Formats: sequence, C-alpha cells, structure tokens
Amino acid sequence: MKKRILVVDDEPSILETIKFHLEISDYDVISAVDGMEALKLARDGKPDLILLDLMLPKIDGYKVCKMLKMDRRYKNIPIVMLTAKAGSVDEVAGYQSGADGYVKKPFDLEALSSVVEEMLEKSENLNN
Repeated sequence: MKKRILVVDDEPSILETIKFHLEISDYDVISAVDGMEALKLARDGKPDLILLDLMLPKIDGYKVCKMLKMDRRYKNIPIVMLTAKAGSVDEVAGYQSGADGYVKKPFDLEALSSVVEEMLEKSENLNN
C-alpha cells in the first residue's frame, strides 16, 4: 500500500513541486495551504508523514505540530518542518514543538526524498 504524505505550504509553487516529486516516487500525496486545513487533513486523512511549513495562514506550523503531537491519536505521525526560517533558534523551536525533522528552504528535492524515506522507515520500525 502506498504511503500517504500530507504536504503543507502556503506557496503554491513549492506545494506543487513537492507534490509532483513525491507522486513520481509513488507516494499518495494530500496537501493543505493553511494551518486549519492541515489539522483537518491530518486528522481525517491519516497520513504516514507530514511535511509542514512554519509560516502559514490561520494557524502557524509550530501550533499545528504541537496540537497533533499532544493528541495520542496523531502523536506518532512524523512531522518534518519545511521552512525558510534558517536560524538555530527557529530549529530549536521546531523541535520543541514536537517536530521529528527540520529541512531548510531552499532545499534539494533529492535531499528531501532522503529525509522522507528515513522518517517513514523510522516510523514503520517504531510502529511494528
């Protein structure tokens, strides 16, 4: 069965690029453009992984991450922050909000694919 990935970014070009790349790699991809939609899709769509931008309309990525990680039904979904906020303070804040990984923009799609594979593998090992 295909792994499902939720990609959340308010930049349509970034969202479409990531979505296209992951679909070519045979993942089922769902997407959201703001924090509210991300929470709904995370809860309803049962993704195996979430790629989450930090700077989002409605609810920022930090809050989305915290809300999912505090809920026992969703806390085991790996969340990788995707962000242009490249400072170490931002990275620490991402991990403190519960993120499992952190990828800085601009990023290389092959490097992103490696992070996706690593997170999915780690998650599968934890859940077995």
